[in-house]
Amino acid sequence: MSPAKTMSLIIGAIILWLASASFFTVNEREVAVKFRLGEFLRADYEPGIHFKIPFINNVRKFDSRVMTFDAEPESYLTVELKNVIVDSFIKWRISNVSDFYVSFAGDERRATQRLSVLIKNGLRDEIGKRTIQEAISGERSVIMDIITRQIEEQVGQFGIEVVDVRIKRIELPSEVSESVYNRMIAERDRVAKDLRSRGAEAAERIRADADRQRTIIIAEAYRDAEQLRGEGDARAAQIYAEAFEQDREFYEFYRSLNAYRDVFNKPEDIMVLDPQSEFFRYFNQSSR
Repeated sequence: MSPAKTMSLIIGAIILWLASASFFTVNEREVAVKFRLGEFLRADYEPGIHFKIPFINNVRKFDSRVMTFDAEPESYLTVELKNVIVDSFIKWRISNVSDFYVSFAGDERRATQRLSVLIKNGLRDEIGKRTIQEAISGERSVIMDIITRQIEEQVGQFGIEVVDVRIKRIELPSEVSESVYNRMIAERDRVAKDLRSRGAEAAERIRADADRQRTIIIAEAYRDAEQLRGEGDARAAQIYAEAFEQDREFYEFYRSLNAYRDVFNKPEDIMVLDPQSEFFRYFNQSSR
């Protein structure tokens, strides 16, 4: 290859590089800042392709989407001077890239450090005004709304917009939680024992009432049975008496036969009596 062609290729490559270095793109998820020899120049770039002068201008891009800063769990004192562990996070984004760059030199870590301080101060103030019960349940959403407004007011000048502040969890320290759990277990055991004792008392009462009703039913049944038996015996006696009155001789004879049958029911039955006794009266009158 001749020196002229080589030089042409080199010049062409330089021109292509200069042309590519003279443009930069900004997509819809970014914001860009352009500098001239290190001095801030412009930041109001819309998404698209833009021009810059190589070696004179340089461009820095930042994420314009909502970002999440997850704060480390911290211990705070309530109004009763009780420690609680609060775990929270904050959602934020860059609203004005010029102010953001001037305030934090374009360093997102410095921005999150500033947000960390603000959210901790806000939580310390709001938790310190409330009891544990209020902080955990009653006014938790109120605390988040107040801290969100406070941080918005303080970081607006830094080119940051606070989207939301959320408390993930509020809990007692581990040693306090254990004692609380133990008290809860003891309380549940006490309630369980109380319910068991009430159940045993109710069972004994039901059992005693059932036994009383059983005794009453048996007594009433025995009474009714005795009454019916007495009425039956009376009726039988009445029938016997009426039959006896109709034919005394036959009735006496019939009763004697029944007595003989009952006494001499088996072949081995023996009775030693005087043959002239009243019991053998009808045997002695067999000739009639």
